[in-house]
Amino acid sequence: MIDLHTHSIYSDGTNTPAELIKLAEKRDLKAMALTDHDTVGGIVPLLEAAKDASVEAVPGIELSAECERGTMHILGYFVDHTCEVLLDKINTVREGRDERNQEILKKLNKLGYRLLWSDVADLAGGDVVGRPHFAEALVRNKLVKSRKAAFELLLAKGRPAYAERYRYTARECIDLIHQAGGVSVLAHPATIYLPEDQLRGVVKGLAARGLDGIEVYYAEQRPENITRFKSWADEMGLIATGGTDFHGKNTPDLRLGIGFGKLRVPDEALDQIKERVRQKQGA
Repeated sequence: MIDLHTHSIYSDGTNTPAELIKLAEKRDLKAMALTDHDTVGGIVPLLEAAKDASVEAVPGIELSAECERGTMHILGYFVDHTCEVLLDKINTVREGRDERNQEILKKLNKLGYRLLWSDVADLAGGDVVGRPHFAEALVRNKLVKSRKAAFELLLAKGRPAYAERYRYTARECIDLIHQAGGVSVLAHPATIYLPEDQLRGVVKGLAARGLDGIEVYYAEQRPENITRFKSWADEMGLIATGGTDFHGKNTPDLRLGIGFGKLRVPDEALDQIKERVRQKQGA
């Protein structure tokens, strides 16, 4: 059993990379990928923690891509976390995120939800401050009842405290992952809110542009979507990957490795990713 989609304190998770490795061992996982949002800050501690562990650590990243309707993320596996091009590009994203965070803070204060930047930043143990940290700060300051309420009332796309940030296009994300020696995978495709025929066209276009895989097995994916996306993967020559999108306490009902209880990501997904890496290195 493997889990190829997790987050640590270096983005919007609540566990350190070392804690994730220990939890993966308790779950008897064969392998676990760390895919923090727009950062590789947790990769070194992840690999260090896994040296004497029974679980294989897969270095990864999750890049946010432009998307008019819904959310589009591109996962990268076995990226070189020292790649200067990758580090430069994600630093640009981080600067955009910092600007967005200040805009969110201004909007919240203007709406009467009084927060200091320190209230939010102190909750982020790693590199990236994101909307989940704002949600937690609102809860801790007793301004909303729950993180879910914070998003539904204020922070979700279209809500009064939401602010956009800089993103690369999906094709740019794919190219960047490849430049860093990695394998690119479209994450949770059901979060792209398009009719089925249009979504299929998007995936087919990305596959033609070099996309390596699609996240078929996902904790919140409906059975019919798993079947649909697996057929697309087979048709388009894409690797069918999967993971829980584990965020620790930020996803309290979600369990590492098995999601809500029934998720099982095939071990061969990782084997196919590794084979694709070898093919790229030999090209």
